[in-house]
Amino acid sequence: MIKLIASDLDGTLLQNEAQELTPRAVQLIHELTQKGIRFVAASGRQYDNERRVFDAIKDEISYIGENGSICIHNGEVVFRGIIEDDLAFRIIREIKKEANFDIVVSREDTCLIEDNNPDFVNHIVNVMHNTTEIVDDITKIRGPILKIAVANMKDGPHIIDKYLKHLQDMFGSEIKVVTSGNIWIDFIAPGTNKGTALEHLLKLFSIRPEECMAFGDQYNDVEMLELVGRSYAMSNAAPGISYHADYVTDSVEDVLEDLLAGLD
Repeated sequence: MIKLIASDLDGTLLQNEAQELTPRAVQLIHELTQKGIRFVAASGRQYDNERRVFDAIKDEISYIGENGSICIHNGEVVFRGIIEDDLAFRIIREIKKEANFDIVVSREDTCLIEDNNPDFVNHIVNVMHNTTEIVDDITKIRGPILKIAVANMKDGPHIIDKYLKHLQDMFGSEIKVVTSGNIWIDFIAPGTNKGTALEHLLKLFSIRPEECMAFGDQYNDVEMLELVGRSYAMSNAAPGISYHADYVTDSVEDVLEDLLAGLD
């Protein structure tokens, strides 16, 4: 029996760059939690942002944010992963050598960006509605740093793939470097990912991995998909993600609806 469901957001529960859940998704998740099935939002997004996305049911669910670097249940931090300052600033300085890449540095209380690209600032502040601090020089910020993300809003996925390899070659022995969307590359705190964060919640809830279901579409979802007993890759997932999942689906909502129907 499924006792817990974990789902990625962008490209998974949120399709076509949506920033709000559908009323159907909200209702399905609410009904599942009312039947005693736990739901976990598992995203590269910050915790504050996730809470806004799930506003109508925000206190009914648990959260994995920043790709596993923060895990929160009932407002309490269950787990936290940190990128050491020396590594973080070496990464930041390397990224700043490239003209068309923008950086988001995540702390637990906010994300920090520079005011260099109006489209990027608008996306972070007004589209994603992140809790954001704009700084003059991101190399001068203070930690602790949970995650570093780099985006290219100009050149497209082919440039991201090429730059990903460069960054993996430089830093892959020290930190995990993965795509988290068509324009995003994320640096995940060493020893952390959505799977390890989920393991902390499972221990808290006394739930076994085989009693869980998970959904994802990117390489930052792989460990979570491989951990659970029933995993779904989205049909529009990044190449190769389906190999890490048991099933492929077009819609998280359809699967949740079928699960609910089976409980009646």
